Amino acid sequence: MHDYWEEVGLARGREFIYMDEFCQYEDKDGRHLVLYSDVDRLERELLDFSPADAPVIREFISGIRMCIGFDQPSVRTPLLTRIGKNARMISGFVINGKKMQKWMKTSCGDFAARFSDPLLRQLFSEMWGEKFSILFILFTFAYLHNKNAGYPIGGSMPMSKALESRYLSLAGTIRYKTPVSRIITEGDKAVGVILADGTERRCSRVISAADGYTTIFKMLEGKYIDDRIRNMYDTWPLFPGLIYAGIGVNRTFGEIHRSVSGMNFALREPVEIAGKTISNLPIHLFNHDSSMAPEGKTAITVLLNTEYEYWKNLSADRKAYLAKKDAIGKQLIMLLEERFPGISSQVEMIDIATPATFERYTGNWKGTFEGWQITPENSGSVMKPLVQTLPGLSNFYMCGQWVEPGGGLPTGVMSARRLFKSICKEDRKKFKTTYA
Repeated sequence: MHDYWEEVGLARGREFIYMDEFCQYEDKDGRHLVLYSDVDRLERELLDFSPADAPVIREFISGIRMCIGFDQPSVRTPLLTRIGKNARMISGFVINGKKMQKWMKTSCGDFAARFSDPLLRQLFSEMWGEKFSILFILFTFAYLHNKNAGYPIGGSMPMSKALESRYLSLAGTIRYKTPVSRIITEGDKAVGVILADGTERRCSRVISAADGYTTIFKMLEGKYIDDRIRNMYDTWPLFPGLIYAGIGVNRTFGEIHRSVSGMNFALREPVEIAGKTISNLPIHLFNHDSSMAPEGKTAITVLLNTEYEYWKNLSADRKAYLAKKDAIGKQLIMLLEERFPGISSQVEMIDIATPATFERYTGNWKGTFEGWQITPENSGSVMKPLVQTLPGLSNFYMCGQWVEPGGGLPTGVMSARRLFKSICKEDRKKFKTTYA
């Protein structure tokens, strides 16, 4: 969402790559499928790959074309262009409202089941997860087609640094490694926080961008909830836990085409990793970002879904936990050797993170990495954003992935922007975007 990053002042001076390929898939029979960013090229590739699935493919492509017109302009867009884009968006909602509702209520798993080709069934089921609403896959490909989505050089760290720099320039103060244990309330009004070391910090407003469950049920002891909040935390599905492997390799992979989301290749035989059987390996080769590794070398990440409870129980025995991570690292290198012969002797570093790692470093509930999934059951919360306050508590607000289903960096920033617009309204101040 490059236009949006421009609007909030985080994209200026940064290099964004708009790649022709979103991702690549390879099956056991040697068939190779590329999901292209351009919708016309994507349609041709899918039809050539599986002519028998033409009706389902054309329906998918028509959904992407429907979303292409929803290209929200930034405030930096020239006025006449902005007016035109907004008019097309409004008319698009009016014309395609029923179609969008249909797509929104269709899960990726249900749509995937309609394909006859096994690789297409696997691809559409695993791309975002079986429960995820497929409407948001359509929007992703529409953004890619419009070149309003791509890859930022340096990944997320430059964005974090830009946020830090901007906040400090506005006289803000950041206290790292200072966890909050409790939010102070007096007369149902948030008045400050108590830090882990017992220190109290009083303030005029409390805003939590921390883990939602910890904030509501621990820092506030579950005193300010209603049936809606209870239902969210009881029933809404979370993004699954991850085994996240970072691997440094003395190799350039120049023969592999650059892609936004990497590649996924079939294994010779299914294998078990941390209690789950996998038959293919999803990897991301950062051969398009020289900032990720020294010259002549490449960073690789492998992301595998896993169960939080498995790792939570295992982490109680530190020795067994570390031994399992080491064994998985060796196992992944062997699996990479199937696709990239010789790579095992080229690996120079490997680091494994688990849901227990995510929980320890971020405090995220059950070690999830992005909060709520967007499913047919809760997708209405995207069209009608979640409330950023809690019932019965004044002077308190929330932002981040727990009030923005789908999670991710763009929505996190967007939720903060939405919050401060409402705070300005409360204070009867005009909200305006400024640029660093």
